[in-house]
Amino acid sequence: MSRLTLAIPSKGRLMEQTTDMFARAGLVVRKVGHARGYRGEIEGLPDVDVAYVSSSEISDALKAGSIHLGITGEDLIRENISDAETRIGFLQKLGFGFADVVVAVPDCWIDVSTVADLEDIAMPFRRLHGRWPRVATKYMNLTRRFFASKGFGDYRIVESAGATEGAPAAGTAELIVDITTTGETLRANGLRILDDGVMLKSQANLFASNIAAWTPELRSLSNRIAESLGAFPSQTADGK
Repeated sequence: MSRLTLAIPSKGRLMEQTTDMFARAGLVVRKVGHARGYRGEIEGLPDVDVAYVSSSEISDALKAGSIHLGITGEDLIRENISDAETRIGFLQKLGFGFADVVVAVPDCWIDVSTVADLEDIAMPFRRLHGRWPRVATKYMNLTRRFFASKGFGDYRIVESAGATEGAPAAGTAELIVDITTTGETLRANGLRILDDGVMLKSQANLFASNIAAWTPELRSLSNRIAESLGAFPSQTADGK
């Protein structure tokens, strides 16, 4: 039988939460070789290779079919894979890694509370400033799809390379699309979420690549892992 490759986050809180959840589900994950290495195994499942990969690279690997299973945020899957519903299998929500992808505007925009309001101010803004309002974001594809679904097209995306929430104060954008858990960082930067501005309520998931090389045995092994995780949902709540 060929081997199943499972990618889990390589560092930080997501790695810790993943390892903890697997352990509580009776799936003990341990690294193989050097403690700072990038390969691992699951105790009792010798046909599973664990790869420690960054969260963004996991979505790319699932898209390419170079891994069978991966744990990452739904936001990254939706942003990086336009045909996610056909290319990716959504096997199990894991109950951690919560983050909402939201549209946020400055508090001083008192007349703007919905995306329709953004449409209303776009033309007057252009007449005054000679350009459309700028949206700073790392989520360019999600932003385009969301605004298109709302019928809003009079804006320009500015790709964010750093702290997105600081873009309006820095004068590099008028509004932002970013992730938030509690909203504290947005409020600290004088921003608020539009009433209809929650684009995606994301969390970590166990995903399967539909284009990876699958055999009936590997499908059975994948189902066993998903069912184990589903029986022991995460007890960890994010509070950032």
